[in-house]
Amino acid sequence: MLIIPVKDGENIDRALKRFKRKFDKTGTKKSLQTRKEFIKPSIKKRAVVQRAQHIQRLKDKESI
Repeated sequence: MLIIPVKDGENIDRALKRFKRKFDKTGTKKSLQTRKEFIKPSIKKRAVVQRAQHIQRLKDKESI
């Protein structure tokens, strides 16, 4: 459970922003999304390779 202490006179929007940032750092949302459905290891590996190829193409295009 995340606890965000709110100081006296602090804007609630600022406290909410700190909460969201802390929540993102914990990785809770990402882990829930990955557990939502099973993805075969071969498909995960293929996605990693495709992403690497895409990044390499961008770097090659940039260097020309």
